[in-house]
Amino acid sequence: MSEGKTRIGIMGGTFDPIHVGHLMLAEQAYDKFNMDKILIMPAGNPPHKDNEVSALIKHRVSMVRLAIEGNKHFELSLIEVERSGYTYTYETLENLTKENSNIEYYFIIGADSLLELHKWKEPEKICRDCTILVATRYNLKSKELNKKIDEITKKYNAKIYLLDTPNIDLSSTYIRTAVSAGKSIKYYVTSDVERYIYKNNLYKHY
Repeated sequence: MSEGKTRIGIMGGTFDPIHVGHLMLAEQAYDKFNMDKILIMPAGNPPHKDNEVSALIKHRVSMVRLAIEGNKHFELSLIEVERSGYTYTYETLENLTKENSNIEYYFIIGADSLLELHKWKEPEKICRDCTILVATRYNLKSKELNKKIDEITKKYNAKIYLLDTPNIDLSSTYIRTAVSAGKSIKYYVTSDVERYIYKNNLYKHY
């Protein structure tokens, strides 16, 4: 970690919808790594989720905005949403680091995503332009994860740190399924996001 530089975390995702697990993870990253700010960055057109995104971009952005309202160190970033075509993480980080040489970026991902990093486009550029914070998951053996971290660190000269967080078995897929089945999603998402989902009839026919 570089001294004197502004530290900004990036949490990307489809946020379809954003839930309390996302928010807790971002808050933990902010606190444990002395961040100045966390960018919550909805994906516009992620290539790895072709035909899997349910809600329109405008709804996903609105839900993020509602979810982080009132948190002064969270900021909605529309960088990927406003880009046409597929959005790739390496391009986002490349552009950010070129424009902001005084900022150190921390990219927050789940351990399952780290295991798939070699399948991402230009993984070596991702590792070059940020420090990766890996959220540990309850279902992943630490031995397997540590082995992968060592492998990626050596292969891409990466900077990777573990981010221990409360184990919450929660996913956006579960929430969409629950809404479709008429089940409660209270406390899985913020109350504002819950109201927004019902008001706009999102995920009713998921």
